[in-house]
Amino acid sequence: MSTDKLVTMKTTMKQTLFGMLLLCVAPFVMAEEAEAPATASDLVVNEANTLDELLKNVQERRVVESREHSERERRFAQERSNQQKLLDDARAERTREERRSDRLETTFEENEIRIGDLTEQLDKRLGSLRELFGVLQQVAGDTRGLFEASLVSAQYPNRGEWLGELAKKMGTASQLATIEEMEDLWFELQREMIESGKTSKFQGTITKLSGEKVDTEIVRVGAYALIGEGEYLQWDADTQAIVELARQPTGRHVDTAQAVQEAGPGDVVEFSIDPLRGSLLALLIQAATLGEQVGSIGAISECYLPFCDGQGGMPGAIIILGGVIGVLLALERLLTLSLVGAKVNAQRKNPTPSDDNPLGRVLKVHDENTDVDVETLELKLGEAILGETPSLTRNISLIQVISVVAPLTGLLGTVIGMIETFQAITLFGAGDPKTMASGISKALMTTVLGLCVAIPMTLLHALVNARSKSVIHVLEEQSAGIIAEHAEKSGQPLG
Repeated sequence: MSTDKLVTMKTTMKQTLFGMLLLCVAPFVMAEEAEAPATASDLVVNEANTLDELLKNVQERRVVESREHSERERRFAQERSNQQKLLDDARAERTREERRSDRLETTFEENEIRIGDLTEQLDKRLGSLRELFGVLQQVAGDTRGLFEASLVSAQYPNRGEWLGELAKKMGTASQLATIEEMEDLWFELQREMIESGKTSKFQGTITKLSGEKVDTEIVRVGAYALIGEGEYLQWDADTQAIVELARQPTGRHVDTAQAVQEAGPGDVVEFSIDPLRGSLLALLIQAATLGEQVGSIGAISECYLPFCDGQGGMPGAIIILGGVIGVLLALERLLTLSLVGAKVNAQRKNPTPSDDNPLGRVLKVHDENTDVDVETLELKLGEAILGETPSLTRNISLIQVISVVAPLTGLLGTVIGMIETFQAITLFGAGDPKTMASGISKALMTTVLGLCVAIPMTLLHALVNARSKSVIHVLEEQSAGIIAEHAEKSGQPLG
């Protein structure tokens, strides 16, 4: 092998070995550069072409790293001294706070002792004033509830809000009532007493049952009643609002309310007043009306016979239905018989028979049988009178039956009501009267209904029966006269 080739191979091997060493050293150099940025004093690694240059570069790099490590140790020592200083400062602060806590604790104990002494001294100086403030606290609390429930608050709202704060203030030992607050309480109590004896009108808002709010004139009768739009109103203490009643009392009370609404200054009107400030009115509107007590005639078709609405139940509905039918029949009979009686009286004065009345039809039978004997004429006229009698006595017997059946039906309802009462006693005992009230109410109500129907029906039956008999009596009287006259003319004796 020639000398040139050997030189070439040695050069190639050196370059290869240098490249491998450079690859191994390069990551350390890059990591160090990433950890600490290069400065002006840092030694820049030059590109090494030979192994000697590479060794020199590595040695110079070690010098740089040694200097950097020294700098890091110096910074660490400095930061350690700073941390020690902070620790010393914290310990000193803790010592100062402990001393301050001891001083505050001593001051607190001294203040407690002083507060106790001052409280005892305050109790001695207050004396009877404490009783006064206790009474003031109780009066303020009671007055607030009185104002919220009073009808006067409908005209003067929000009178009791400050009283709650006053009562709360009186409940503490550190605050006392001022003269102004006691005078305000005195004024409100005085105004409540004065307004309770006055009738005044003011503009207010009524809350309807539908939720609608209506602004209108309201009349306040003391602390006993509120009138608006001619109807009674109610003061709701919970919502502090004027509300419409779910139902108005009976007619005579509403009429008096309308009179108060329309009355002017100085007018004196009769008025139904509730001395219990609405309690009696609430009970009055809860009481069942006459229609609710006896039920309705239409209840028979609605209840399908087992029972009906109203305290009268099914017997009560039957009694009312029978009474209505009986009254209608009696009125129809009275009107018909009155017209027939008027026509019969007119026929008695007119010699010409007419077909529009019973007497005229009887006289016409006589005119058609003037040539017959007395016995035949008597039979003809008797037959005519008998033919007119059914139309004159129609439905009179039914009226009499209704007058008899009505009290019997009431007695039936009484028995049913008593049976229900005894069943309630058997199930629930006799301790609660409400459990027996329904049966007793039905028993009494059906009896009352039966008597209320029977008495007028008996009178109507007597009146209708008398009117019918009077017309029949006229027919018989006229028939007897015709027969007597015919017998006299024919010379035949009467049979």
